[in-house]
Amino acid sequence: MGFEFSTKAGYQKYFSKAHDLFRGSVRDFVKKEIIPHVEQWEEDGGFPVELYQKAGEVGILGVGLPEEYGGTPGDIFFPIACIEEIARSGSIGMVAGLSIHVLGLKPIINLGTPEQKKRFVTPVLGGDRMAGLAITEPGGGSDVAGLETTAIRQGDHYIINGTKTFITAGTRAGQITCAVRTGEKGTSGISLLVIESDSPGYSVSDKLKKMGWLTSDTAEIYFDNCRVPVENLLGEENKGFYGIMENFQYERLQLAVMANMCAQMALEESIRYSKERKAFGKTLAGFQVTRHKLVDMAMLVEVSREYTYRVAAKIDAGENMVKDISMAKNFACSVSDRVTNDAVQIFGGYGYMRGYMVERLYRDNRILSIGGGTSEIMKEIISKYIF
Repeated sequence: MGFEFSTKAGYQKYFSKAHDLFRGSVRDFVKKEIIPHVEQWEEDGGFPVELYQKAGEVGILGVGLPEEYGGTPGDIFFPIACIEEIARSGSIGMVAGLSIHVLGLKPIINLGTPEQKKRFVTPVLGGDRMAGLAITEPGGGSDVAGLETTAIRQGDHYIINGTKTFITAGTRAGQITCAVRTGEKGTSGISLLVIESDSPGYSVSDKLKKMGWLTSDTAEIYFDNCRVPVENLLGEENKGFYGIMENFQYERLQLAVMANMCAQMALEESIRYSKERKAFGKTLAGFQVTRHKLVDMAMLVEVSREYTYRVAAKIDAGENMVKDISMAKNFACSVSDRVTNDAVQIFGGYGYMRGYMVERLYRDNRILSIGGGTSEIMKEIISKYIF
């Protein structure tokens, strides 16, 4: 396919032969272990835990993470390649389900003690335990500073009360990295705790029914006088907000890559379909209006992907890219919004039917401009840098 990114000259600026070899191994895993079953997992509302274990065995879960805890070190383009290939399953929910542990583990890796890392990172990267991140609450999504889940210290434990919602892998996670309020209102009173699912007072809802990301289970988590050892505190008490903000930069990069892949696959499906589908005696590609629509889609995908890669390279080089990754996420999501919408339009009635990839991409795409901070929050962040 002429529009596949692996053929682009700019591609070689970011991906080496080592990246390509790794990409190939993930592609083989996806073809063997995911694609034959993804339609059923969409209907089931999640993939089996055994898949997570298999992903751990072949090293997919640990890509880009420290070797001493079971990871496979590498630059930022290794996990990007992994996200892109898992997305090729046609289900963006699969990406969320097989990568959410990274968001849960990064604060542990960045703030945790060696003992905490051994205890909470190694089993996850080996595929023996699923992990999640719990920030969002029912009363406030992007308003992290306003979170209300409390953690009151009593001796050697914290007593936690509150609720977290929209937690990816929440029904099956053996541990979550959770934002709690240990101090005063605002950002200065937030801490991060690792909470294990078998802790007294910890309970989980049934799977939440969503529009998209159906292969990824989502849940609410309840804390009713939940007891968690003080030794599970990450870093200093009341300093957790900074760990959350650092984590957001990587999460937003993930979401930008997902959005670009959503758009890329919608574009490819549209090109294929426009060459096959006939109307009024010729293929859809034979109409100028269709060709021009596809050109517009292709231009947007190319620009968005290249900008995301450029920002990723600067993040990898250690530059502060808070403004830029916010821009990249917003732009990638706006591109994916348009391209997936246009793809459904090109497919017509078939684009509205289950069983067609563009229908799933259209649904899976919608959460991307909400997760990791809404588009409106991204604009507020960007505005602080330009005014």
